[in-house]
This record gives sequence, structure tokens and C-alpha cells, in this order.
Amino acid sequence: MKNNLFDRFKPKETKFFPLLSEMTEVISAASDLIVECVQTAADHNSAVEYYKKIKEQERRGDQIQNQIFEELNNTFITPFDREDINNLSSKMDDVTDLINSCAKRIMLYSPKTMPESAVRLALLVKESAACLNLAIKELDVLKKSPAKIKEYCAQLDVIETKADDVYEHFLIDLFENETNAIEVIKLKDILHELERATDAAETVGKIIKTIIVKYT
Repeated sequence: MKNNLFDRFKPKETKFFPLLSEMTEVISAASDLIVECVQTAADHNSAVEYYKKIKEQERRGDQIQNQIFEELNNTFITPFDREDINNLSSKMDDVTDLINSCAKRIMLYSPKTMPESAVRLALLVKESAACLNLAIKELDVLKKSPAKIKEYCAQLDVIETKADDVYEHFLIDLFENETNAIEVIKLKDILHELERATDAAETVGKIIKTIIVKYT
């Protein structure tokens, strides 16, 4: 029950907050790399190197998520419902997975050129990562001050809408002007992963908003 009198006196493990913050650092590092990756995508050797670096972050994220899962199984009292923490970390990991998926496609497909829309989407992914970082840092003081975290979640919604617009306009331009069918397939697939990354970040925001409703 929310605000149960006895819950106020139960000691709650705070180890989850640093782990979740560490996950946002992984997302931020991966987002920085994907911005650079799309800007140098025409150079296959650079694309390979960026993919390797992003893959390292993806593996690091997996390790943190596994650690969170283990801690959930071994911790008696958690700061939020176990399902909420597990769902939150899982969806955060999805953001890194999608960034990694984009980098992998760039490496495999070797597109001739990358449209400006790719850079714009990558920058929106980076902006989402910054919002997630700020939002997660507010979780441990959620009951005292939920206003900031609500604002960050709202920003994630705005960013996702911008990403949808960029992707839609990219598709219109792609189908109107690109005559090479193979390049159409390559670019559509690459940019779709970036757009999906902003979707995943927005989903994290929705999970956080659910936690706000439950615990404030």
C-alpha cells in the first residue's frame, strides 16, 4: 500500500540507484559514439572501429543489467517494486542495444553516403541519453521532489516526437530522390534503429512516470 506507515520504517537498499546511474552512463557513452559514427560512416574502417567501441558499451550495459537482476533476487527490501526496477533496467538496456544495432548496420552495409537526417537523429538520441541521466539521478529523492523528474520525462516525449518527424521527412526524401534500391534499403534500416532508440528512451520515461504515480 502506498505510504503505508510501516513502510516508512523499513530499511531500503540504495544499491540500485548507482547501478541505474551507471546504465545511463553507458547509454550516454554509446550515444556520443553513434553521433561520431554517422558522421564518418562513409569510411568503412572508421565504422568498424566505432562499432567495436559501441559494442563494448553494449556489453557493459548487459553486465550491469545482469547485476541488477542478481541484486533483485538477493535483496529483501527494494526502493521500488522489483518488477518496476527490472523493467526500468531492461528498457534502458534496450536503448543501448538499438544504438549498437545501428552501428552494426553501418559497419555491415557500408552506405555510400549518410544523410543529414542521420546526424539529426543521432543528436536526438544523445539528447535523450542526457535526459535519462538526469531523470535517473532524481530517483533517490523522488518522494521529496518529483517535479524535476516529471520535467525530464516530458522532455523525452518531446524528443521522441522530433525524432518521428525527422525520420518521416527522411523517408519522404529518400523515396523521392534515391534511385538506388539497395541504398534505400540500407539507409532506411540504419535510420530506423536510431528512431527506435528514441522510442525506447521515451518508454523508459513512461516507466519512470508509473513509478512517480506509485510512490509520490
